[in-house]
Amino acid sequence: MNIRNSKTGLVASIHLHGSEGGGTLKLVETAELVEMKGLRGDTRYFGRRSRSTGEPTKRQVTLIERETLVSHATALGIGTIAPGLARSNFETTGIDLIAAVGRQLRIGTAVLEVVEARTPCEKMDAIAPGLRQRMEPPGQGILARVVTTGIVRVGDVVEVL
Repeated sequence: MNIRNSKTGLVASIHLHGSEGGGTLKLVETAELVEMKGLRGDTRYFGRRSRSTGEPTKRQVTLIERETLVSHATALGIGTIAPGLARSNFETTGIDLIAAVGRQLRIGTAVLEVVEARTPCEKMDAIAPGLRQRMEPPGQGILARVVTTGIVRVGDVVEVL
């Protein structure tokens, strides 16, 4: 049975990037999402603008399903992928995030626009050889923009609008 067929799920964990690329993500219980800027405290990506257009970047928030990470870890024989190690701001359970591309999500009191599937980077192979390839579509998570400012907590509902 596919447990990610629902239009609702839960926030399993929240992670913030530090200012240096590739650094360890900080695990937090609560985050403020700011309209068209991203997660307050995510010093690497908050308020970032596109170099080509000058508009707010489409990579304000990243999300991935824990079920996907469990599947990848099992296939690669590595046990588990610790929360935050896959470098997403939010890890969720119970929802098919790829099916939400082009839609909006309500998470806590914030609303996100799901822009596109995430492109896995070489840092995934540092976690486990072959992980980057496994994270190619459809196993990679999503990128989203913040449409409505709000607060998100671990355990909050994630809902496709």
